[in-house]
Amino acid sequence: MEPISTTLAGIALVQKSVEFIKSNINTANDIKDIIGAVDGMFAGEQQIQQKRFGSKSIIGQTKDVASSVIDAKLAQEQMYEMKKLINFRFGHGTWEQIVAERARRIREEKEAIAEQKRIARRKQKEFEEVLLVGGCILVGVVIFFGVAFGIFTLG
Repeated sequence: MEPISTTLAGIALVQKSVEFIKSNINTANDIKDIIGAVDGMFAGEQQIQQKRFGSKSIIGQTKDVASSVIDAKLAQEQMYEMKKLINFRFGHGTWEQIVAERARRIREEKEAIAEQKRIARRKQKEFEEVLLVGGCILVGVVIFFGVAFGIFTLG
């Protein structure tokens, strides 16, 4: 079971990010001025969700389950509040653009990692094939010289 500190760190990160956004939203010239806090808010919310859904055994964890659900709801409330603030300050749809762009980047990162893994597997397979062919050639050469040596010594 993951430590409670993971959830607490997630909640603290969300709250810290929300406080920063609230105190700086009116002075921000564009979204770049607060995007670090938005990233922090998403990271904190992700930590809360990982704690919530990462636990394997539920037996005897009623307190943990209730706590994780409430923590997730609190994080969602704060994220909704940030959505309203950001859309109000930077225009309707800004939050949705942030969420869509974040999802696109996460998807691209996962695809890049999967592609790197495919390339590594292909290179490993090619290497194994080279070793197999090289081994076969070596065995063939040894057999050839063994036969040739046998013919010359017997003949």
